[in-house]
Amino acid sequence: MPALLLLDAASMYFRSFYGVKGDVSAPDGSPVGAVRGFLDAVATLVGNRTPSHVVACWDDDWRPAFRVAAIPSYKAHRVASGAPGAAGAEEVPDALVPQVGVIAEVLAAVGIARVGAPGCEADDVIGTLATRAVAGEIAGIDAVEIVTGDRDLFQLVDEPATTPGGVPVRVLYTGRGMRNLETLDTARLTEKYSVADGQAYADMAALRGDPSDGLPGVAGVGEKTAAGLLHTYGSLAAVVAAAQDPQERRLSPSVRGKILAALDYLAVAPTVVHVLRDAELPAHDPVLPAEPRDPETLEALAERWGLGSSVDRLVAALAAAGRG
Repeated sequence: MPALLLLDAASMYFRSFYGVKGDVSAPDGSPVGAVRGFLDAVATLVGNRTPSHVVACWDDDWRPAFRVAAIPSYKAHRVASGAPGAAGAEEVPDALVPQVGVIAEVLAAVGIARVGAPGCEADDVIGTLATRAVAGEIAGIDAVEIVTGDRDLFQLVDEPATTPGGVPVRVLYTGRGMRNLETLDTARLTEKYSVADGQAYADMAALRGDPSDGLPGVAGVGEKTAAGLLHTYGSLAAVVAAAQDPQERRLSPSVRGKILAALDYLAVAPTVVHVLRDAELPAHDPVLPAEPRDPETLEALAERWGLGSSVDRLVAALAAAGRG
C-alpha cells in the first residue's frame, strides 16, 4: 500500500541522543550516537513499513511567535539560559547540536526530503502534509503514518471509513521505543483516551493542558473530566457555550466555575494546541528513492563520521522498499 511516512525529526533525534548507550564516536572523537540512532531508526521504519514516500519534518522555529503571543508560557521553561530574542533558542545538549547538521547532510545525500517552514514547528509541517495527502494533493498515497513521540500529533488521527478512497492518518507513537511502536488510529484513540477522534483529542488537550509545553489548561480539569465534557457536548466551543448558559443543567457548579474562570485561556488555547494545516512549504520531492541520490557524498560522510554500518542498513532498506 503506497504510504506517506512523516518523520517528526526532532522527536527522533532527541530520542536517539538519549537512547543510544555508550560512547559512539566518529574517527575524530566527535559524538555521533544520535546520528547513528536516527539513521538506524529510519532504516527500521523503511524496512518494516515499506513506504512509497518519506519526509523528515524539521523544526525551523521550535517556538513560533504566534503561539508565544497567544500564551507566553508556551515552552518558556525550555528556553536556553541567556538565549537572545523574544522566542529564544531551545536548550539542546552541546553534544547533540553538531549532530543535527550531520543528520541533515546525510538525508540530503540519501535523497530523503527534509522539509521545514519559516515560523513553523515540525508539527505544522506534518499537519500540512497530512492534510494535503488526505485531499489527494500528493499523488498515489493510500495512507499517512506519522512517527513521533509527541502526543500533540494525535490530533491528526483520521479514519475516513465512510469516504470511498479516503486516506487514513495514523500515528506511530515512539513512547515505548522504535522497535515497539504503538499504532494510534481512531479506534485506539477512543479506547485509550475516551475521545471520538483527533479533533476531540486536541480539544481535550486544550482543556487538560500540558506542563511539558507550558500550557496551563483549566485548573482542576484533568484528562477524564475533559473527555467526559467532550463526550457530552461534542466540542470545546460547545463546552464553553454550556458553561456560559445558566439554563444548562448538565454541568456541575464546580466544573462550570472552573470553565468560566479559564475563559481567557480557552479563547487562545486552540491557537497554540492546533497544528497548522496550511503552512507554506518549500518545493520538495517526497518520493522515497530506491538508491542514494548522491552516493559519493554519502560515502564520504559515512567515512568521515564513522557511519558505515548505519548507512549500509539504510541503503539496503531503500533498495528493499523500492523492490516492494
